[in-house]
Amino acid sequence: MMDNHLTSSDGTHSSRLAFGAMQFGGTADTAAASEMFAACVDAGINHFDTANVYNSGKSEEMLRKLAAPIRDKLIISSKIGYTGGSGASNIKSQFADTRRRLGTEAVDILYLHRFDPDTPLEETFSTLASFQSKGHIRYIGASNFAAWQVMKAQNAAHACGTQIDIVQPMYSLVKRQAEVELLPMCQDQGITVASYSPLGGGLLTGKYNRASPTGRLASDSRYAARYGLAWMHETAKALNTLAKDMNVSPITLAVAWAKTHPSSPCPIISARDVQQLRPSLAALDFEMTPELRDRISALSLTPPPATDRIEEA
Repeated sequence: MMDNHLTSSDGTHSSRLAFGAMQFGGTADTAAASEMFAACVDAGINHFDTANVYNSGKSEEMLRKLAAPIRDKLIISSKIGYTGGSGASNIKSQFADTRRRLGTEAVDILYLHRFDPDTPLEETFSTLASFQSKGHIRYIGASNFAAWQVMKAQNAAHACGTQIDIVQPMYSLVKRQAEVELLPMCQDQGITVASYSPLGGGLLTGKYNRASPTGRLASDSRYAARYGLAWMHETAKALNTLAKDMNVSPITLAVAWAKTHPSSPCPIISARDVQQLRPSLAALDFEMTPELRDRISALSLTPPPATDRIEEA
């Protein structure tokens, strides 16, 4: 299993789960956000993730207030470049807003929120390198990049005297494409993985097995399409059946499964309130044996290997 080399400014290593503050300022009001933040800290989580576009910046602002008393012990990440591309002018402007909202001299991890095919990577990474040289960011990340995009960007980063330290891919029992190239690449290159959506947009919780469910898959056409394949819903039903037989939450199983890939990802968990959060927190201490992980993996479709020479895989 690969070690996570990221630390907070006081030298504390990153926790094995991160908390995603996407709901802060949206479905999670101040009281709910405060309760979830405290529950995470009590459980030993010190890695918190947000983005400049989450709830028009409210997520960053709420996280700033909650994190302030223990800021040096935390790893806080944010993301820029989801809108407007990764050109120097745009990411400078967006990062200035992020630093202001987070109220911090340095952001621990700054991600490019997605790959920008229209901007030279040298322009992007020379700008990020300048942020780093000024002490405004500690680590550079890439979110939603394919493996080839990460390595192409890494070459540009090295040419600018810096590097990509962490990537943020989607990864869950119903979204396993990262297993083909991205996660093995990270193991080989020593890049940390903070994977998102370990519950498959809520599908793996089992709530969409009920009549008239509520949630993103029911209300957001993008999520409905992302998780709309029949086999995904069958996998969710099978996971829930297994969880019931084991007397454990399917949420705990789903997060623990994602956490125990050999690349040792740090799954980003999230919720609307602390009650919804607790089964994900339970994954920190859940013993996921290799046999149980294989049993859970068999409930979904394993993506084909990167090479067509299957006999050698």
